[in-house]
Amino acid sequence: MAKLLPVTACLAALASPAVAQSLASYTVSGDGIEQPLTDMPGDAARGRALVAERSSTCILCHSAPLPEVRFQGDLAPNLAGAGSRWSVPQLRLRLVDAARLNPATIMPSYYRTDGLERVGRTWQGKPILTAEQIEDIVAYLATLRD
Repeated sequence: MAKLLPVTACLAALASPAVAQSLASYTVSGDGIEQPLTDMPGDAARGRALVAERSSTCILCHSAPLPEVRFQGDLAPNLAGAGSRWSVPQLRLRLVDAARLNPATIMPSYYRTDGLERVGRTWQGKPILTAEQIEDIVAYLATLRD
């Protein structure tokens, strides 16, 4: 039960969920999602801004090479070198639905709305991030190489 508290705290910090939308379909292949969720490539600069903002919740649990951001998290792996540790498809799945890889994870499923437990009324039926935001964050994380 104590493991759920950080997720609750992270979700409470978000300003608002993504607007209700039709979720892009995706196919999980092995430990990744090969195809982007959008027709447009992600923008690494927008992805960096999203990771740095507390509204995405990334920085609440992870630390990252963002020297301007104070009080970064230490509950989850440091994002420095993420692009060396994981491929783009692997990064995409970790954002879309990390629980698929590790059912005990405290990381939220940022682009899944079904089969979730303990979802606040404001969040029901809505992803935390849009498909575009997922792709932007993936583009940024892919640039983080050792």
